[in-house]
Amino acid sequence: MNGSVRVGHVLGVPLRMHWSVPVLIVLLAYGLGHQTLPAWAPGRTSAVYALASAVGAVLLMGSLLLHEAAHAVTARKKGVSVEDVTLWALGGLTKMGRPRTAGVAFWVAVVGPLTSLVIGGVAVGAGIGAHAVIGWGVPAAVLIWLGWANLLLGVFNLLPAAPLDGGRVVQAVIWWRTGDRDRAERAAGRSGQILGAVLIAFGWISFLRGNNGGLWISLIGLFMMIIANAERQRAGVNTALRGVRVDDAMSAPVASGADWLTVGRFIDEVAAHSRHSVMPLLDFEGRPSGAVQLRTLAAVPAEARDTQRVRDVATPLSRCTVAEPGELLSEVLERARPGGGGMPVLVVDHGQLMGIVTMHDVTRLFQLHGLGVTTAPPESTRP
Repeated sequence: MNGSVRVGHVLGVPLRMHWSVPVLIVLLAYGLGHQTLPAWAPGRTSAVYALASAVGAVLLMGSLLLHEAAHAVTARKKGVSVEDVTLWALGGLTKMGRPRTAGVAFWVAVVGPLTSLVIGGVAVGAGIGAHAVIGWGVPAAVLIWLGWANLLLGVFNLLPAAPLDGGRVVQAVIWWRTGDRDRAERAAGRSGQILGAVLIAFGWISFLRGNNGGLWISLIGLFMMIIANAERQRAGVNTALRGVRVDDAMSAPVASGADWLTVGRFIDEVAAHSRHSVMPLLDFEGRPSGAVQLRTLAAVPAEARDTQRVRDVATPLSRCTVAEPGELLSEVLERARPGGGGMPVLVVDHGQLMGIVTMHDVTRLFQLHGLGVTTAPPESTRP
């Protein structure tokens, strides 16, 4: 997600944090320390309220992590790859591969809200217990607040709209009923756009009536609309590429060059004659060894281009997206997302470079689909 930074790992999965999380935590901690705690447990000093609100904010952050960790653990157990976890205003987003079945998609989606509801119930119970043992005080108030915050998070995330977990649940159910995953994704994305628009309108009306928190609600609605729209577009691309193989889309032949050439020679002999901005590299045996981008070549100082080898500035094959000609293009593009190798896709058959698939190739297929042109050849013509 744009606007997020990497802050560490959770269960071996890269953890990222969106800028909206610290803002939300500060707002909640401020409300807890200046409004909720003074009203629920009056008579304490400002320092006590400040410390308690900081502890409450940290506990809430921990509960958000547990929510997303539940998604990641369940996905891995079900055989779904997990790329990273991003915390944001609505809890978080776990970037993962596409589940193979509707059942897997359902359980991966529902486990997060269930985790928040369990945490909420436990926290409320602990607050009630603390009240029974030590009387109504700041610790009990913080636990009750934490419990209600998690209960609210769990219920809100169950709303049937993407990118909320409830939208994923609805998507899984529609997929199970219709057998059409792309249709289910489009429906969930459409519901997310509708709910996002409702939140924007509701938040703006609240702000005009004097509630400053309305701006935050509108911002959350805007986030939802942006992400839901992106998911609908992705579902549209998957529909357009249904049945299309890699060799149906690849550009071939493609300009490639030896990886032992100097940068200068590679520019003169290969890059200057290529119609692509990314060019594959071949080793001494003629096998693909990586790829290099024009902007990478341009970044090499002019005085070093006659001595530095192109392979030293290229992306090695181990970090490229590689596919066989007969693979489904939609599945390959899942691997080609940021963090998974990126574009272009190097098409390799028995160790030999056959061509590449660029984003331009994918866009052209999508546009042809919009014109009603079938991009996948009939099954009877398959070799």
